[in-house]
Amino acid sequence: MSRRPVRAGHPQDSDGIAGAGDRVLTLPNLISFVRLLGVPLFLYLFLVVEADVAAVVVLVVGGTTDWVDGWIARRLGQVSRLGELLDPFADRLYILATLLAFTAREVVPWQFTAALLARELLLLGSLAVLRRHGYGPPPVHYVGKTATFLLLAAFPLLLLAASVATVATAASAIGWGLAWWGLVLYWVAGAMYVVQAGRLVRATRARSGGAAA
Repeated sequence: MSRRPVRAGHPQDSDGIAGAGDRVLTLPNLISFVRLLGVPLFLYLFLVVEADVAAVVVLVVGGTTDWVDGWIARRLGQVSRLGELLDPFADRLYILATLLAFTAREVVPWQFTAALLARELLLLGSLAVLRRHGYGPPPVHYVGKTATFLLLAAFPLLLLAASVATVATAASAIGWGLAWWGLVLYWVAGAMYVVQAGRLVRATRARSGGAAA
C-alpha cells in the first residue's frame, strides 16, 4: 500500500500530519487568505494605476501579518494542515509577485530577481523528488522564515526609496541591506531543504532495499 504524502521529517499517523488538524475556517487561515488577496491588489496599485504609496501600505500590511497568523495559530491552538501549507505559499506568492513587479518597473535589477527565482526552482525540484517518494513539503525552518521576514521588510523600503525622494537615500540603504541578507539566508534555507530531502530519499531507498532483501 502506497504512503499518503506527509510533511517531510514527520512520521505518518492517522491524521497525516502530527499535531495538525483538519480545520479550515480558523482565524489564522482567514488572515492567510486575506494576505493572498493582497497580492492582486498590490499588483493593480503598483503596475496599473501606479499608486506607489498605497502599494507600499499593502506591502507593509502583508509583511507584518506574515508572523501574525502563525502566532495566533499556536496561541489559540488553531494549527491546521491547511494553514501549514497556506502560510508559506502566501509568503512565496508575495515575494515572487513583488519581485516580478519591481523588475518590470526597474525598482530592483533583474539579476536579483533571477537569483531568487533560481532558488525557487531548486526547491520545486526537491519537492518533486520528495513527492515521488511519498513525502510532502518539508517543515518550514527558522532560517527560511527569517529570510522571508527580511525580504518582506525590504520590499516596502525599496519601493519607498523609488517613490519618495526625501527618504530615498536612507530607505535604499536599509532596504538593500535587508534584501541582500534575505537573499543569502533564502539560499541557505534552500540548501538545508535539499540536504533534508536527500536524507529522506536515501533513508527510503535503504528501507526499500532492506525489505527486498
